[in-house]
Amino acid sequence: MGNADYTYPSKSNADNGAHRVAVPPPQPFLKSLKYNLKETFFPDDPLRQFKNQPASRKFILGLQYFLPILEWAPRYSFQFLKSDLIAGITIASLAIPQGISYAKLANLPPILGLYSSFIPPLVYAMMGSSKDLAVGTVAVASLLIASMLGNEVNANENPKLYLHLAFTATFFAGVFQASLGLLRLGFIVDFLSHAAIVGFMGGAATVVCLQQLKGILGLERFTHSTDIMSVMRSSKRKPKFFWISAMAPLTSVILGSLLVYLTHAERHGVQVIGELKKGLNPLSITDLVFVSPYLLTAIKTGIITGVIAMAEGIAVGRSFAMFKNYHIDGNKEMIAFGMMNIAGSCTSCYLTAGPFSRSAVNFNAGCKTAVSNIVMALAVMITLLFLTPLFHYTPLVVLSAIIMAAMLGLIDYEAAIHLFKVDKFDFIVCMGAYVGVVFGNIEIGLVIAVSISLLRLLFFVARPRTLALGNMPNSKIYRNMEHYPNANQVPGVLILEIDAPIYFANSSYLRERITRWIDEEEDRLKSSGECSLQYVILDMSAVGNIDTSGISMLDELKKIIDRRAIKLVLANPGAEVMKKLDKAKFIENLGQEWIHLTVGDAVAACNFMLHTCKPNAVKAESEQWNNIV
Repeated sequence: MGNADYTYPSKSNADNGAHRVAVPPPQPFLKSLKYNLKETFFPDDPLRQFKNQPASRKFILGLQYFLPILEWAPRYSFQFLKSDLIAGITIASLAIPQGISYAKLANLPPILGLYSSFIPPLVYAMMGSSKDLAVGTVAVASLLIASMLGNEVNANENPKLYLHLAFTATFFAGVFQASLGLLRLGFIVDFLSHAAIVGFMGGAATVVCLQQLKGILGLERFTHSTDIMSVMRSSKRKPKFFWISAMAPLTSVILGSLLVYLTHAERHGVQVIGELKKGLNPLSITDLVFVSPYLLTAIKTGIITGVIAMAEGIAVGRSFAMFKNYHIDGNKEMIAFGMMNIAGSCTSCYLTAGPFSRSAVNFNAGCKTAVSNIVMALAVMITLLFLTPLFHYTPLVVLSAIIMAAMLGLIDYEAAIHLFKVDKFDFIVCMGAYVGVVFGNIEIGLVIAVSISLLRLLFFVARPRTLALGNMPNSKIYRNMEHYPNANQVPGVLILEIDAPIYFANSSYLRERITRWIDEEEDRLKSSGECSLQYVILDMSAVGNIDTSGISMLDELKKIIDRRAIKLVLANPGAEVMKKLDKAKFIENLGQEWIHLTVGDAVAACNFMLHTCKPNAVKAESEQWNNIV
């Protein structure tokens, strides 16, 4: 970190290294706006495939974009059908008991769980881009619906209104999801970080497991609250054996139903599902509520549950796509999720997504395409038409056990341990979400998770890192001296790297932090008896943009260090930064000769001036610069 080994560049080095940093040519406003919008909303350039194509081909490509089944169906083979048939039947054996269980968790009629495993998978098979995602109801969304709608309407006292609000919430969830996809606003979901989702899912799974004590213990009076205190007052698998875990729920339902039927246990206090209505989904479009005083509740419930379900579903789809080396289009997935929930809300379904447990079984069963969802839907259709009476004697204790078994897999303690090892702040986000859900409620946990994630984002923006750079021995490379202790400090020169764009949120902090760097460097030089500080070089390589507050900060910083007879030098400012500095007349104020392409050029020029001019003679330096540039 010393400067004993630093080699001073010769004048020829300075001459060869000093190049002017160009100000980019002016761009028309509309062209610049178009470019910025494209980079913001179309980073993957989805229209690339339409370029240089005839109109008929563009029409076909457009249909394939919104209906991916048209793209892969012509290549579908008998081998694929065999694999998808096995996978579809396997996930149907899991979907039927899970669907009934999750509907009970949402305080909805059990038959809705079967309805929701029929229509939405058919819609997703046509519009989804994942080969492995198995569509159906999800436990966390079911719990959210029970919690948020239950705060306004009691499902036992007013079941019809509660049911209609569930359909309406599903409709708004679908509209919101599809809108995000169509408007290319999928990045909004990214505000739910991985750490927040891990904590939120773990907390929800804990609460769900505790709530199943009602069914496990046969309690008739039990709280519907979603916090651990209310609940307490009321009272990873090997892939080659996937079929065991997949068949276990259906096997439990069959054996439990037989036992109740043969022993007439329902007459002795064992709670059973009761009668399930036979037949396919009835239309529910007329049941949607748009004028009720509960409309805002339905909208809020739909948006929140839609975001959570969508975030989980897309994350699950991308995870399995990574294993098979294909791409998931997040915006396509949002459109598919939205359309299947809109269609579902009109056909007596409640919110559906891509649950991990069902998708994992689908993946391990060897599915090849989304046809496995169609097979599952057909199996559910047969169940609705002919087999629903068989579920009359299914005990609720079995459904509670199915829910608990599924939820235990959502408590991802290994991910929490990994977060703790890699990033302590992410671990705090995770635990904040978990504690909020468990000791507060679902809404509090979600607010805590999003708030901490946004706080961290603001922290990164408002408090960017500034690093002191030194010269790597025998090179023209400059690196962080804390990271590379063998880097040599350049005598009389302080080199600082700004590690973020300069905006109004961080400009004051950067001014104060850079001033402190200068104070500390001058104190160090005085105590060591070295030559005084003459130049401050700001490495702008990581500064992708700057606003007017940032430019004002640079103006103030220049005045501060000018009063100390120190010169400000900029290195490698980007095109956007140079354009704004030029328009603000900052370059004219600073002098073009004090702006360099690289840190090496800036250091070479500063050292040349240090050894050819009198110290602190700023006017003389300015004249000498004309000989260099």
